[in-house]
Amino acid sequence: MTQEKPTVVLLTADGVPEPADLAEVRDLTDVRVCTAGTLADTLPGAEILLVWDIFSGALSDAWHAADSLRWIHVAAAGVDALLFDELRESDVLVTNARGVFDGPIAEYVLACVLAHDKRLHETEAFQRAGQWRHRETIRVAGRRALVVGTGGIGRATARLLRAVGMDVRGAGRRERDDDEDFGHVVDSADLAAHLREVDHLVMVAPLTEATRGMLGAPELAALPDGAHVINVGRGELVDQDALTAELATGRLSAHLDVVVVEPLPVGDPLWTLEGAHISPHMSGDVEGWRDTLSAQFLTHLRTWLGGDEPAPAVDKGRGYVSG
Repeated sequence: MTQEKPTVVLLTADGVPEPADLAEVRDLTDVRVCTAGTLADTLPGAEILLVWDIFSGALSDAWHAADSLRWIHVAAAGVDALLFDELRESDVLVTNARGVFDGPIAEYVLACVLAHDKRLHETEAFQRAGQWRHRETIRVAGRRALVVGTGGIGRATARLLRAVGMDVRGAGRRERDDDEDFGHVVDSADLAAHLREVDHLVMVAPLTEATRGMLGAPELAALPDGAHVINVGRGELVDQDALTAELATGRLSAHLDVVVVEPLPVGDPLWTLEGAHISPHMSGDVEGWRDTLSAQFLTHLRTWLGGDEPAPAVDKGRGYVSG
């Protein structure tokens, strides 16, 4: 007797390329493809949900139809768009794209540090204006960085910044002195107390109720003149109005790969402020990234079909992978 294949629901969106390994997934399972609008009609009887439309929050509205769901895989590092109370309280396993974006985002952060300290944006502007303007730049070695978020991406970032000679610390839920990547980790709940000697502040924490708005007006005011903020986590980690006000004074500068409303609305002052450098949520999206995500899901799927749970699982209460 042939064993019935489990059903995988692929939640995608118009214009998003399908997973490269979809044919192999179809060989192993019955695949139903849907978008946010048809998710509720597609979920009944399905054991597995692959969230390929990574910013979709459609599952909360379709949860009533998830009568057989046992595992959700999100093709992203952050799972804040997915989680809601009923899912947190359920027995459904949640996994994410842990590891896929660590190196690419760390490289992007280093690029932002180098662009800032080597004044590359100024050089580009002078070139476009036809001006030969000699200036001095800042030595990156010895500069002080605080990386807020001590998960995989934060650790990869710390290692890369240390490799160019920077003095790096971390900020996380628990203070400690013997971390293998950060050395000293400060308590992120008391962030303002640790910002007075920071040259580059890197925001890469997951978005949770505890981290939402964690870089607010008091924290920004604690940064020294000339400090540089890099946000590659979530826009909501930062009080964007307070940051905009600081940038307008010229006291701080920032590279923002994420903002509160994406795309950044037309007319927002961040488009034109001299100290603001905006990129369209692309810090982890290196060539081939979707193929890597697809291969990761296929590996997890084979583990699942073999009778084991894919790991590591997202701690649904905390909103990220612990440990």
